[in-house]
Amino acid sequence: MADKDGFLSVPQPKIRYSCLYSDDELLDDDDDPSTPTRSVRRSWQDYGLSTLPSSGSVYLPPSGRLATTPPVDDPASSLSTVIKMGWLDKNPPQGARIFQKRWVKLDSEYLRYFDNDKEVYSKRIIPTCCITEVMCVGDQKFEVVTHNRTFLFRADNDLERTEWVRVLQEVMSPQQGYELTFNPTLTPDMQGYLELRGLRSKLYTVVSADKLFLYKNQEDYKLGIGITSIEMNVGNIKDTDRRAFDLTTPYRIFSFVADSEQLKERWVCVLRESIAAALSHSEVAERIWAEPSNALCADCSAPHPEWASINLCVCVCKRCAGEHRSLGPSISKVRSLKMDRKVWTEELIQVFLLLGNERANQFWAANVPPSEALSACSSSEERRRFITAKYRQGKYRRYHPLYGNQQELDNALSVNVQSDDLLETLSLIFCGADVNCCRGDADSPLLLAETCGRTLQLELLTHNRNTEIPRLEVGGHMDTVHYMAPPSITHNGFLFKTGSMARPITERKAKEEFSRRWCVLNDGVFSYYESDKAATPNGGLKMKEIVCLAVNPPEKHGYDHTFELYSDAERLYLFGQDNIDVVREWVKSIAKSFIPACAESFLQRDFERVGRLRYKDSLHLQTPRLGWFCLEGSALHVCLENRPEETIHLHKLKELSIQQDNEVLVLVERGRSLYVEGERKLDFAGWSQAIQRAAGSCGDSLGQQQLTETDIPVIVERCITYITQCGLTSEGIYRKSGVNSRVASLLEAFRQDARSVWLKEGEQQLDDVANVLKRFFRDLNDGLFTTHTSQHWLNTTALCDDVSKISKYQQLFSGLPRVNKATLCALVNHLYCVQCFADKNQMNLHNLAIVFGPTLFQTDGKDYNAGRVIEDLIQHYISIFSVDELQLKKQLDEMTLIIDLRDKLKPAPPGGHFICTVYLEEKKESAEQLVKIPATMSASELVCEILDRRKISVRDKDYWCCFQINEKEETERPLHFQERVLPIVHSLGTESHLLVKKHYSMEAMLVFLASKVDVAKHGMMRFREERSLLGLTTGSFNERYFILTPTSLRLYKEVRSNRAEREWPVKCLKVYLGIKKKLRPPTCWGLTVIYESDKPDKQERQQWYLCCDTQTELREWFATFLSIQHEGSVWPAEGCKMRSSRSVVSEARLGNVSLIPLRGNESDIRNSVAAFTADALALFKNT
Repeated sequence: MADKDGFLSVPQPKIRYSCLYSDDELLDDDDDPSTPTRSVRRSWQDYGLSTLPSSGSVYLPPSGRLATTPPVDDPASSLSTVIKMGWLDKNPPQGARIFQKRWVKLDSEYLRYFDNDKEVYSKRIIPTCCITEVMCVGDQKFEVVTHNRTFLFRADNDLERTEWVRVLQEVMSPQQGYELTFNPTLTPDMQGYLELRGLRSKLYTVVSADKLFLYKNQEDYKLGIGITSIEMNVGNIKDTDRRAFDLTTPYRIFSFVADSEQLKERWVCVLRESIAAALSHSEVAERIWAEPSNALCADCSAPHPEWASINLCVCVCKRCAGEHRSLGPSISKVRSLKMDRKVWTEELIQVFLLLGNERANQFWAANVPPSEALSACSSSEERRRFITAKYRQGKYRRYHPLYGNQQELDNALSVNVQSDDLLETLSLIFCGADVNCCRGDADSPLLLAETCGRTLQLELLTHNRNTEIPRLEVGGHMDTVHYMAPPSITHNGFLFKTGSMARPITERKAKEEFSRRWCVLNDGVFSYYESDKAATPNGGLKMKEIVCLAVNPPEKHGYDHTFELYSDAERLYLFGQDNIDVVREWVKSIAKSFIPACAESFLQRDFERVGRLRYKDSLHLQTPRLGWFCLEGSALHVCLENRPEETIHLHKLKELSIQQDNEVLVLVERGRSLYVEGERKLDFAGWSQAIQRAAGSCGDSLGQQQLTETDIPVIVERCITYITQCGLTSEGIYRKSGVNSRVASLLEAFRQDARSVWLKEGEQQLDDVANVLKRFFRDLNDGLFTTHTSQHWLNTTALCDDVSKISKYQQLFSGLPRVNKATLCALVNHLYCVQCFADKNQMNLHNLAIVFGPTLFQTDGKDYNAGRVIEDLIQHYISIFSVDELQLKKQLDEMTLIIDLRDKLKPAPPGGHFICTVYLEEKKESAEQLVKIPATMSASELVCEILDRRKISVRDKDYWCCFQINEKEETERPLHFQERVLPIVHSLGTESHLLVKKHYSMEAMLVFLASKVDVAKHGMMRFREERSLLGLTTGSFNERYFILTPTSLRLYKEVRSNRAEREWPVKCLKVYLGIKKKLRPPTCWGLTVIYESDKPDKQERQQWYLCCDTQTELREWFATFLSIQHEGSVWPAEGCKMRSSRSVVSEARLGNVSLIPLRGNESDIRNSVAAFTADALALFKNT
């Protein structure tokens, strides 16, 4: 929206420069207004064409005007009919409260405004197809919104304002829905920068057909927002200098300077050709345009088409004509209305007048779905696809009732050519009738038309004597299924709405930020009004513009229930209500209105997000296709092109990743990969976050975990695989305790995204992994055996007969949920294999049963039957689980081979440790500690070792942390608790050291992160980049707008900027607290950021500084950096209460259960086993 609150003074300079720029923006955005040597900075209003010197030329000696200014309705100023014109007040986007009078003129192609009603050349041209929204914003004011700019106008009264809004909305309606990657209104013959004498900078100049357009820069050209256009039919080119030339018109002289002589020659040549084309004969075109439907392109509705397909009987624009030519003359014979004069006989002109594009399209475009229709701004690829389908395949034509019966078609054509019905003849020819057919002794249709004097029929037949008939597939069957329009949905009621946004919503919206609006859904348009009494809507959204509908979880914002609408114009609309039934009804109605028939099944689902996305798969790797997607829980339902609905179980994905370079979401499942990309960045960001969230573990029950293809939780499968490969012969496996902090950290990593955790020998300790597996089963919500059946499992041990016991176990096993069955089978298989190597690991059947019984049944050793159940399951594994013994033997042989191979390749013991000086709380001799730093030591382990040495007890909310201190830079960085210390030690310079102290900001940072709705953050900070000039540091702190996302940090010049000036990947940034005082930072709350490129072929290092206004703001930014770089794991769950003792003591007891000893003489072990067999309960009694 335009900024209506700021102030911008209007200077009154003595000398006024001539310029074609609009008053909408300043010429040199980077000029420093505080520099005293510069002249007074002028707004665009000081450079308009109305302020030219007395010459009236952009660059002429003061010798008077060339001609008087023409009247405003001079046809040279525009070929399009003016729809509305009048005086309006316009406000520049700098926020000046001084509105300036402008003469505004609207036609079907452009909205232009001028200094006065006598001017020929505008100050600004806005293509109507670039307008995305027109809305009333206050007393007599309205906004015209494009994809990158907002123009604020003010009328003299509300009635005039309402009329302008109405006509603008009518003009923009058929033009929306294009992809904004190019200028939708032009096909340039030449383009580039030219210097316009009298200006301080160059203009981007474009020659297109018989017009020349001037733009501020190339970016404005791509967006379609120009300064003015010049009709070349009143122009003349004159060489004036080595690199300069003049474009002379009766109203102005434009003096251009090219960059080189060669470029000047090219410009002069192209401009002269443009003038010649503009002066070409237009009698034929004007006659054919006399039929109103011929004044619009038959394919894309662009105005004034100058080309025609003389055999298909349609008039088309220049861009569509190019695609017609690519079909070949056997399908479409393309001719110019202005240059191919000899082709246009009187009979052919009459054919086009009688048929016209409207009647011709009753045949050619009878069944065009709205989603496939072209607009004047459609891309070349979309035109090629549509025109090929329309004329080569005949996909949208109205089939003749005789279609498929060749003889009847030929008979009907022979009869019809003797009448005046040209449309019927066209329909018969292009449904398969043979123009050259002969029925026995009868004449051909050509001779019949000539004999009967039907000259127009003869003309049409002559141009189609060798025309190729449309076919859907060469040699294939032609499908005659017609498009059916969806039923109209109507709904209305009050909703609460925030302002539309161009960025994702990262903060919680309070109720005060919503406004109550009367909303109406009717005839495919969603409109919202100030009240239910208002006649004019504040804004609206067409259903075909919606690309995504998202339903937020309850209480995400101030209103309990909210939903979001994403439009193809990169806008996000947020609506809410406290009544869940009201929101559900709106969601259902809107979904019905924009979801196509092929995806109607989505309406029956309780979806979180639904919409369209582009995709590629193994069948279509070259060009992306359009598909419809519905996210429901952890299931992604997809309707891909020409395929039945499929369901992707996100928990079972083998891989889920984002290709940052081209913003593609990659979903890898068994047998295929699906590449998903958004139509727009805004909705794709929401989709990727939602899919990643749904693909992660979403609870503590087995069914809510990330699963393998065989329905085993990924955490279980990876822990079992790691222990099988690295720990089958480890003495006391599953009996020894790991380091509590590492176990908690690894378990949390699995819970966040098990798919991304890969266990590697040397990086994870064997006992840590074993304890992760046990703790996972112990913490399960419903348990592995489920709450309602676990007692039945325990009671089964009372059965004396093994056959009955096995049968009962099989019965109970078959009644478990699918995931529980697969998990239990995999775990018991693993334990069976472990006890097979008991001679090496000392974990026999009884030891495994005592360890896993209380864990799996979650009894804490209070029920000895738990151990007996596990013992039975392992002992009778083959019978209970119907295992193939040959397959099991093969599995054990493979494990034996792995063990033997590992014994042969066992690496040599590691070398000595690195000794480092670490200080406690402050750098002084008494606080100095010499510590051995092994390669695997983490920052949290170092902290614990220092605290242990000094016998410092850790209390609740004591956040001890290891800091990297740089005395020269006056900065410090808290090391992440999982960060390896050794690489940091090696990188320390003489001015740096490690310091262990309390992190006093950590509690506030954790509270802030817990309250955040989204991981991203944005806001203003003062920015300074480290630059060196002759050995001296230069630069100053400037206000800049920053957006921090999970992938990158973006810098914008201001909040309203549309494009980032700089962008850095977050993974390559190191953030330090503090800034050097000699840089004179504006506040004491600063960050020093170092960027180091991770590309081996291009090493790059940058250092820059950020200043925040408050300490709270600094903490929030730093916390967000840490959270993103470490995937939300900022502080360990167990805090610093763990100790890093490297020696691990074997557990002699598990709860109240005494374990059978691993070592000792044979009689001790035999006595323990005998005691357990004779009286198992005795082992659970306290001694």
